[in-house]
Amino acid sequence: MLSALKSALGGLALLVLAASLPVQAQVTEGDDAPLRFGRFEHDGKVFHGYLSAGGIHELSGGFFDKETTVTGRVIPLEEVKILAPVLPSKVIGIALNYKSHGGEKTDEPQFFAKLPSSVIAHEATIVPPRGSKNLHYEGEVVIVMGARASKVPEAQALEYVFGVTAGNDITERSFGSGGFDVLKAKGSDTFAPLGPWIVPGLTIDNLKLETQVNGKTVQQGSTKQMIHSAAKIIATVSKYITLEPGDVIYTGTPGITQPLKEGDVVDVLVEGVGRLRNTVGPVSE
Repeated sequence: MLSALKSALGGLALLVLAASLPVQAQVTEGDDAPLRFGRFEHDGKVFHGYLSAGGIHELSGGFFDKETTVTGRVIPLEEVKILAPVLPSKVIGIALNYKSHGGEKTDEPQFFAKLPSSVIAHEATIVPPRGSKNLHYEGEVVIVMGARASKVPEAQALEYVFGVTAGNDITERSFGSGGFDVLKAKGSDTFAPLGPWIVPGLTIDNLKLETQVNGKTVQQGSTKQMIHSAAKIIATVSKYITLEPGDVIYTGTPGITQPLKEGDVVDVLVEGVGRLRNTVGPVSE
């Protein structure tokens, strides 16, 4: 993990790690993960940074720019707007990766694509498209790639990971799930809530996951229940598709999902990451 971070960030990881201790786990409900990266807007400007004592510590560039350094400027968390933590070139979803969600053991994980334009940030509004009749949540742990990965072996796959974040694989089930339907059903605008933080160093295959709707728990599980491991997922996807730094993989959802309605507040909580919250808006006209 650390080697991938150093490769992707040109040594920034070590500098940030040293600068961010001790960490104040703001807005993450008491967990004590050592590092939380994000993208933010302040005074009309977008920047990358990390959450630590005092607020958001600004970086001079992006996570994957080798010349990025810590600027020394710290902005209170309440003064920034949290953006999606990355702008991925690819958004991959893993289908049926939990037995509790109808999954079965297969030689390779099944996967599909969402669109980069479907990505929205923490606190952004989910907007059901025209014709939406059966909109569902799917809380998931999301892998964020930190290095270019093409045909990587499973044994080395996790070395290409930057960290993990929380995601919600919003799905309009009335659109169908066939080959010509899945992109519309899963890749429509606002259908990929993501964030708020990317956290490196977590054990991806052993993280608690919970989804709440209006404060009521509707999904609960752990990534140790996944049919295909994170390493298997990365190795398989990279066998067919080159993954770039910042690309994301939604690793699947546990349990049974239910329809959402306008005004519903959906929270996805990932152990060590925190809470991703989005509200469902009215159907687009």
